[in-house]
Amino acid sequence: MECPHLSSSVCIVPDSAKFPNGSPSSWCCSVCRSNKSPWVCLTCSSVHCGRYVNGHAKKHYEDAQIPLTNHKKTEKQEKVQHTVCMDCSSYSTYCYRCDDFVVNDTKLGLVQKVREHLQNLENSAFTADRHRKRKLLENSSLNSKLLKVNGSTTALCATGLRNLGNTCFMNAILQSLSNIQQFCCYFKELPAVELRNGKTAGRRTYHTRSQGDNNVSLVEEFRKTLCALWQGSQTAFSPESLFYVVWKIMPNFRNGASTVVTAIFGGILQNEVNCLICGTESRKFDPFLDLSLDIPSQFRNKRSKNQENGPLCSLRDCLRSFTDLEELDETELYMCHKCKKKQKSTKKFWIQKLPKVLCLHLKRFHWTAYLRNKVDTYVEFPLRGLDMKCYLLEPENSGPESCLYDLAAVVVHHGSGVGSGHYTAYATHEGRWFHFNDSTVTLTDEETVVKAKAYILFYVERQARSGSEKL
Repeated sequence: MECPHLSSSVCIVPDSAKFPNGSPSSWCCSVCRSNKSPWVCLTCSSVHCGRYVNGHAKKHYEDAQIPLTNHKKTEKQEKVQHTVCMDCSSYSTYCYRCDDFVVNDTKLGLVQKVREHLQNLENSAFTADRHRKRKLLENSSLNSKLLKVNGSTTALCATGLRNLGNTCFMNAILQSLSNIQQFCCYFKELPAVELRNGKTAGRRTYHTRSQGDNNVSLVEEFRKTLCALWQGSQTAFSPESLFYVVWKIMPNFRNGASTVVTAIFGGILQNEVNCLICGTESRKFDPFLDLSLDIPSQFRNKRSKNQENGPLCSLRDCLRSFTDLEELDETELYMCHKCKKKQKSTKKFWIQKLPKVLCLHLKRFHWTAYLRNKVDTYVEFPLRGLDMKCYLLEPENSGPESCLYDLAAVVVHHGSGVGSGHYTAYATHEGRWFHFNDSTVTLTDEETVVKAKAYILFYVERQARSGSEKL
């Protein structure tokens, strides 16, 4: 939200002498000495714990609001309110008077300056700690960040993403996209935004939120995030700047023009409707970026791959249900232009054009007038050779290899609630599978991946080659 209290509450100038020693994410509360969830006051730079620890940050704000009874307030004292604070781990900003997170900044950009200063302190502390541990790592025979591949030791170069508060779904999607080379390479190869004024003239620097151009900011923050995920850092990357930009421009975001997104994820559906009274046929072509697939009801009691009762649902069953001829019910009567009234009709989808990257969304959340629940059915899906040819409008016009897809990433929802739970992702990178759980990244295997209860599947079009496997 746009906070009106920044000008009166953000008074500190970034100065390392005013802050505690060490990394900001491990600073201790000045009252209880807890290092969990530290927040820094942007009025006086004091550090206190968050409301879910002992709540001393909020108490610091509340104490500052007590009227001065023995002394007459000065004009400066009336304006200073200790209202705004910053999370020392995620660098998000919160206003206690607004009781919400803050997305704007002061005219002088003081919030962003503090944020960048804390990030520099965190990086400096990490660098010092890394140097201190280097010799220990060199002499250690067991290093959880190293793994054996073909007899040689290589570094686990994947980097996690910090959870900014219910952002696990965003993190899972970002990790999935970072492993789709056709998509992420476009952004990673873009040059960094350059500033050409003041002290930074002529130097290449990152675009920040205070620079105004939302479109440039979104692309630049997305590029920075993708670049950070495979540089080998053992410290989780915070996507807070990207989250801010998306949050800021989302009400105005439209994808009507041709973009790299539509070029890679875009396909075309043919929607065919037939009137059951007069036989009139209506055809409509609809662009899509993903396909949302129902899990057929006859499979909904099968909750695991090895469960004995009931048939096993496959991705093919979900695709067949999506493209099969369907008679529309009474609530979806078709307005027939020949009959000039709503009539019973049938509907069928064909895929007129397949995308380079096929995104399949399994509808795991079931909504009725009185019930909201999760469809926890296990759906079998192939790691390689998903054949989409039989779902095409004109399969004879496609080549033998152009309809085959290999799995690149899977997003999984953990938990039973519609409005709760947690999201993680599996993705393949240079022939190895990784599990991305916010800031934690672990190496995994194909056997684990195929057992996952997929929520979103990303399939990449296979390049022409011989000996293909098929679904």
